[in-house]
Amino acid sequence: MSQTLIVVDELSDWAPFYPSDRVLAFADYLDGSHFRQAPRTRVINLCRNFRYLSDGYYCSLLAEARGHSVIPSVKVLNDLGRRALWEIELDEGLAGLTASLRPAEGDVVRLLSFFGTTRDPAYRELARRLFDRFPCPVLEITLRCRKGTWRIADLRVRSHIGLSDADETAFAEALNAYSRRVWRKSRARRRLPYDLAMLVDRQEQLPPSNAAALRKFIRAGAELGIDVEVIGPRDYAKLPEYDALFIRATTAVDHYTYRFAKRAEAEGLVVVDDPTSILRCTNKIYLADLFGKNRVPAPRTRILRQGDGAGLAAAERELGYPMVIKVPDGSFSRGVVKVADRAELAARTAELFEKSALLLAQEFLYTQYDWRIGVFDGRPIFACRYYMVRDHWQIYRHGAGRVASGGFDTLPTFEVPRPVLDAAVAATRPIGNGLYGVDVKESNGRGYVIEVNDNPNIDAGVEDAYLGDELYRLVMAEFLRRLQHHRAYGR
Repeated sequence: MSQTLIVVDELSDWAPFYPSDRVLAFADYLDGSHFRQAPRTRVINLCRNFRYLSDGYYCSLLAEARGHSVIPSVKVLNDLGRRALWEIELDEGLAGLTASLRPAEGDVVRLLSFFGTTRDPAYRELARRLFDRFPCPVLEITLRCRKGTWRIADLRVRSHIGLSDADETAFAEALNAYSRRVWRKSRARRRLPYDLAMLVDRQEQLPPSNAAALRKFIRAGAELGIDVEVIGPRDYAKLPEYDALFIRATTAVDHYTYRFAKRAEAEGLVVVDDPTSILRCTNKIYLADLFGKNRVPAPRTRILRQGDGAGLAAAERELGYPMVIKVPDGSFSRGVVKVADRAELAARTAELFEKSALLLAQEFLYTQYDWRIGVFDGRPIFACRYYMVRDHWQIYRHGAGRVASGGFDTLPTFEVPRPVLDAAVAATRPIGNGLYGVDVKESNGRGYVIEVNDNPNIDAGVEDAYLGDELYRLVMAEFLRRLQHHRAYGR
């Protein structure tokens, strides 16, 4: 079971708010005998003073020493204590956000952010983005207008003590939204032993799981004692509330999904897919080198470097035509082209080199379909044949604002040719023990691994066409095994 504790200097500091038996005085938290020990404890530190070596500072330090997830963390307190440190965290994207803010009276604006929200809607996106980087209950933000441009002039962690009536109300509402479990008298659904966040992007055009599949994951989790809650890209700060993270949005390294995975791993959550798997799977250059070193059967491959004419000539000699050229981080058949001669090779690589300094050249193996083998923790759990789009050489065809795809067959894994199954499992071993979708071409009785996807499609009506609901139970059962192991033995 998990628990949330709110720590204040004195219980009287909580007097304006809804009573809760999870509110502790700092002295009681320091003693440690006044609250139930739980495998996962979250601490909201609401002490009055957060200066170095103050009670507030020691509260966060002690929480981290006890393995509790605490807001604000010691790192956040240290970063906000020195301008040079918090300025490092302000990337260009965040600084650019202030440029779109409306003008204000005078040249200075000071506002308070409560758990990433503000009373003024004009500044809510700024507050949310700052909360992602500096999670703390109350953050004072100072904006200064210089030469017509708004800049973040100061950031300070503040106490909730001494707020105006309006700010106190806003703070209470934000705290209520951030950690509803603290004082909710009853839950509509029964409390389950584990909480799992399933990250979904509702705006994604080609998500890895359709709505029906998401519902099946939720139902399978509940059957096994896992409370699955769908979260979105804006719920980064909520991660410490959960025991596990299941990413069901298309991943990339320079992307919010990777930040979610890194944060969840740092918080001690069970993560699928983990940041190492994302890093290794989302770059085809890395995979090609990994396959070569580990003798994973794959099509003949050569890495192309921008400006290396000799490399193009070598690829032509070694691979022949037609040849496939790939951008390293493409997905769903995007950034993949087929060339038929040297002129086309030179023209298409010139276009793709504008996106990446390195490209992948691969021999072309024509097949009517690609195998997709789903592997979780080194074990095949589903198998599909994805057929090429009619009159096309790929399973997806992009164009004119729409995406066409070929048909599919879903089979039991025991009906998959052994060379295909063996190649798929061999490809995942040097990557990790996550949930992978391995694309394999079958040619002349052999399996050739094309790539490994860290976030494979699991759609209702497609990948589950053979196993049905059992596929979702298999996935959730592996989460349960890992959660139980974490609870018994730690990270």
